[in-house]
Amino acid sequence: MKIRKANIRLEDKWIEQVFVHENKKEEYTLIAIPDIEWATVISYEEDMDTCKDRLVSSLSKRVSEETAIELTNKINFWVREM
Repeated sequence: MKIRKANIRLEDKWIEQVFVHENKKEEYTLIAIPDIEWATVISYEEDMDTCKDRLVSSLSKRVSEETAIELTNKINFWVREM
């Protein structure tokens, strides 16, 4: 598991830690952001554009759309580098 720093301001607090766990055997990556009580699983087979849309939609339920897009871009980068 890797812990990444998002460093994104959310109203009166910071979204800092993003946990990224890659399960190579079952071919997925688990992403968790405890600061906003959010998590998701990204399958290796999931298309990048579909994944981005899904992440923005899901994150927008917890944070503003602008913050959701910023987080999605960071998550996408971290998942692709693994």
